[in-house]
Amino acid sequence: MATYTAPAPILSTRRVEPARRGWTSWITTTDHKRIGILYIVTTFVFFCLGGVEALMMRLQLGEPDNTVVTPQTYNQLFTMHGSTMIFLFVVPMMAGLANYFVPLMIGARDMAFPRLNALSYWLLLAGGIVFYSSIFFNPPEAGWTSYAPLSGAVYSPAGGQDAWIYLIHLTGLSSILGAINFYATIANMRARGMSWGRLPLFIWAILTYSVLIIFAMPVIAAAATMLLTDRHAGTHFFDPANGGSPLLWQNLFWFFGHPEVYIMILPGFGLVSEILPVFARKPIFGYKAIAASTIAIAFLAFLTWAHHMFTAPIPEAILIFVMLSSLTIAVPTGVKVFNWIATLWRGTIELRTPLLFCVGFIALFVIGGISGVFLAVFPVDWQLNETYFVVAHIHFVLMAGSAFTIFAAIYYWFPKMTGRMLGEGLGKLSFYLMFVGFLTTFLLQHVMGLDGMPRRVYEYDDVGHLALYNLISTVGSFVLAAGVVATIVNVVLSLKRGVIAGPDPWRANTLEWFVSSPPPANNFDVIPQVRSAEPMKDIRREIQRRTLGAPVPGATVPAGATQVGV
Repeated sequence: MATYTAPAPILSTRRVEPARRGWTSWITTTDHKRIGILYIVTTFVFFCLGGVEALMMRLQLGEPDNTVVTPQTYNQLFTMHGSTMIFLFVVPMMAGLANYFVPLMIGARDMAFPRLNALSYWLLLAGGIVFYSSIFFNPPEAGWTSYAPLSGAVYSPAGGQDAWIYLIHLTGLSSILGAINFYATIANMRARGMSWGRLPLFIWAILTYSVLIIFAMPVIAAAATMLLTDRHAGTHFFDPANGGSPLLWQNLFWFFGHPEVYIMILPGFGLVSEILPVFARKPIFGYKAIAASTIAIAFLAFLTWAHHMFTAPIPEAILIFVMLSSLTIAVPTGVKVFNWIATLWRGTIELRTPLLFCVGFIALFVIGGISGVFLAVFPVDWQLNETYFVVAHIHFVLMAGSAFTIFAAIYYWFPKMTGRMLGEGLGKLSFYLMFVGFLTTFLLQHVMGLDGMPRRVYEYDDVGHLALYNLISTVGSFVLAAGVVATIVNVVLSLKRGVIAGPDPWRANTLEWFVSSPPPANNFDVIPQVRSAEPMKDIRREIQRRTLGAPVPGATVPAGATQVGV
């Protein structure tokens, strides 16, 4: 059987220790792949917890003047749900996917700092445990933004708010250490020939994600520290009764919070940019434009934080500047959307589950982006800011922009991580349930907001069609949850009975598909030299040339002709 040997291979000279077995090996591991799996499993558990909290809120809102939960419990559920989804699911889930695949995609044998990598995971887990331990004494109820003075000692005297502060510190430190590690790994450990112009677009997204974290996370850490001292050390940074300013908290929080939006969705953009060309069977359209737009979005993200504060007492000149910069950020985002559509245009489409989730993401994210353009115009925002229109917008941007791309990544990379394929039937069922459930849940919430329903309320009056809209939204949330359950069932069944994947089941473009599935402990025995942004296509062409005597563009690797057997 023909095999491929890369020109000028980089061979490992270190002795590879045999993989340790048993549960203790997972606790002590510094292998980036195992740490990635720990991230993915842990964050998905938190995702399920946050989903249950959302379902309980939707049950309460299913009909007017409902009494499923008390007002205090509703506020606690709201705070736990938002904080969980942002700090314990989306951001660390992206870190988990990056942990597993960044070294493989750039041709490295591990992360730059393996022990620091392990510490990042354990800090995340500690933050989640501390936060959820608050349910045993008094969960926080100041909202996931913890606006002052609601989060101060006067209005939130219980320890749950302190647990929220520790969540911010622990997960923030985890993210910063991980971001430094990603940056160092990408900058210094790329395979021979992998120049900046040949980086996979997911790597560009993770590089930008890391820079955003390094600059944004210290700001929320400082704000949380100031809040902690306000609560326990007699300071008054955010206490207006003693010379402090609640607006200071808003400025600090959203200076972190708006880049955080792009910290959550830029890796998703990178995932879509990797998956679409594989199932369109053509190169990504506008590689350089997509990479440049990623950087442009990151830069503009730091100029637009005040558009979350349009209803605050801010001079009109600043409002105009923020409005214009908020509208400007739609330009690089639009570049991505049009390039993704152009990639699919006239492609040889293979309608597999990963592609379905990517196409669903594009459709839903465009809806969220359009509603965001409306909210970027501050006179419009004055009318809609505290309504369900904003709830709909943020879920179309973040849920669609993050969760749908994460599910696409799970279906795309599950064969590489486990060696088995996920079931297509259950996968497509999961997508359709999630897509229909998402639209049913959140699309009508735009109308609810236009009809004047305020957000962050646990009950509402039976006026107009609000009761019907909320009932439909509640039903949709359970359809969405059924879609998530379908994927969980799919994963459990496929781990035992899934079809054996082989090293490259998708005929993909990036280096992680060069190694066996799952990858060996040291990733690469031989690291191929990179000659383009699609190294696996080059490898297949070279194998075809050596096998048949002539290169065939996009040729498929003969069975077993990857690193296995090199």
